Amino acid sequence: MARVAQATLGIRPERSIYRIDGGWFKARWHFSFDRYDDPNNMGIGTLRVFNHDTLVPGAAWPMHPHRDIEGITCVVSGQFEHADSLGNDGVLEAGGVQRMRLGSGAEHSERNHSKTEPMEFIQMWIIPDQRGLTPSIAQKQYTVADRTDRLLRFLKPEGAPGEGLTVARDVSMYASRLGVGRDVRHEFGDGRGGYLYIIDGALTVNGEPMSRGDAAYVLGAGELALRGERAADLILVDTPL
Repeated sequence: MARVAQATLGIRPERSIYRIDGGWFKARWHFSFDRYDDPNNMGIGTLRVFNHDTLVPGAAWPMHPHRDIEGITCVVSGQFEHADSLGNDGVLEAGGVQRMRLGSGAEHSERNHSKTEPMEFIQMWIIPDQRGLTPSIAQKQYTVADRTDRLLRFLKPEGAPGEGLTVARDVSMYASRLGVGRDVRHEFGDGRGGYLYIIDGALTVNGEPMSRGDAAYVLGAGELALRGERAADLILVDTPL
């Protein structure tokens, strides 16, 4: 059997990723967003936004409009409270994921449901394959066990078999909690690449060390071999380039 070539990585150390402290929120904006403007850092493939936000107890991003994006939220810790102009609301715990389709236009808000504890979430925007889609929401609560020592696909293209919420693009997203000495692998096909983010812990990726807060562009086809050096939580995005 022919050996699969390793994918090329562009590692981004934690210190190189834009940081903002707004008092009631703290954020790491991985790509240009709001007041952070870098024309050389506008995402990768169809992934346009990747934000890791922390809200103080009770704080909220108030209701605001978007259109023609697929908004993906992953709850890292605490209680994420959602509301939108479609009449949806509710609370997701750590491990929960949500896909908010903001096609022809809708408003939504994000709030820390807890009055005593901070809340962390990662929000990503995917550019859909067509404009003007009917707005909708889908979400699911996953457990730590669901992603332990495996790549849990929590987002998949519409019509694809298997687990995961669906998105209007040929994109998949994975989460994993990788134990010490445990290995997982993922192969990117021709014309594809993606983004890797280490939420916590430490691991090696194709032999390169990465730790909490580090990220990496996956710049083309090939394999990622991930091995836990300290218990690590991660998100991996697979997108057409």
